[in-house]
Amino acid sequence: MKTSSARIAGLGTTIFAEMSALAARTGSINLGQGFPDTDGPDEVVDRAVDALRSGRNQYAPGTGVPELRAAIAAHQQRLYGLAVDPGEEVAVTTGATEAIAAALLGLVDPGDEVVVLEPYYDSYVAVIQMAGAVRRPVTLRAPDFRLPLDELRAAVTPRTTAILLNSPHNPTGTVLRRDELEAVAALAVEHDLVVISDEVYEHLTFDGLPHIPIATLPGMAERTLTISSGGKTFSFTGWKVGWATGPATLVRAMLGAKQFLTYTSGSPLQPAIAHALGADDAFFDDLTARMQAQRDLLCEGLAELGLDVFVPEGTYFATTDIRPLGFDDGLEFCRMLPERAGVVAIPHQVFHDSEAGRPLVRWAFCKRPEVIADALERLQALRR
Repeated sequence: MKTSSARIAGLGTTIFAEMSALAARTGSINLGQGFPDTDGPDEVVDRAVDALRSGRNQYAPGTGVPELRAAIAAHQQRLYGLAVDPGEEVAVTTGATEAIAAALLGLVDPGDEVVVLEPYYDSYVAVIQMAGAVRRPVTLRAPDFRLPLDELRAAVTPRTTAILLNSPHNPTGTVLRRDELEAVAALAVEHDLVVISDEVYEHLTFDGLPHIPIATLPGMAERTLTISSGGKTFSFTGWKVGWATGPATLVRAMLGAKQFLTYTSGSPLQPAIAHALGADDAFFDDLTARMQAQRDLLCEGLAELGLDVFVPEGTYFATTDIRPLGFDDGLEFCRMLPERAGVVAIPHQVFHDSEAGRPLVRWAFCKRPEVIADALERLQALRR
């Protein structure tokens, strides 16, 4: 009896499931998986409750409820000056992960090459493999994790059809600068490539750095599918309400795959996220300030432990090199850490094809300050 297909061979269980189960079994503080330990605004929850009680519990349209599509379009226009038609150029998905999967399945053929920034979020590898495509990694290396432009250009071949971009970048925390994005855009235009741009951390950039959607650059609006999500911005990761915006041709291709995945989901949650997207600038400024303070708390504490800390420019995550503490294998370190110190983290190795990530570990700071402080106290065990 055949028990699995070749398209999932070697994928195994996601590291997040493994480490979260380890955290639960050992009673450890989970600085691994990127979810906040507090819920988002009460008024947004109230909107979801209202939707549940007013009968909005059946299938939503496959593209999403009209008010959420309108709110997404308004958000893109207000923040970035991007004009998108909510009827044809916006689609709601079951989180950004589904949007990425449906985009790759809908836009990439077997044998096509996809340029992707390494280290990469683990679902990228899985879906590129499922699509029968070939990934062409371009590695962001410590300590600065900047985009190596020569390697980027070299990665594009006649078989390349798409670039899968991620900024702010998980797991490194890099925010791509305008010159880096312009280099990506120039390649995309020159070689007539589609860009799938994962921007779920768009509201989490620090130290005054702006998030620049690549779709705002000349020649890019017509070839970019931009993906984001309400989960990270509004601290409702379990709601799994994501979206994609872009030219109607690309959105339709994504929907061609998405309709046979979930078709639709989260009907009563979509109006709540629509309301949340209308938040004023003060909400987003406060979110950024809180996360930056938590970043600083964690990074300063990890540095005091003796780790080499690469302070992130965005996202929920900080990266450290564990070699100063006498370790050189991040996966072994993370599997040992719960028993020794009662904390869970994520090894970079699982996000790499190369050995560049072997001594690197990712830590999440989207937790309450007192939880971060407790984790840092527990990590003192590594020095004993």
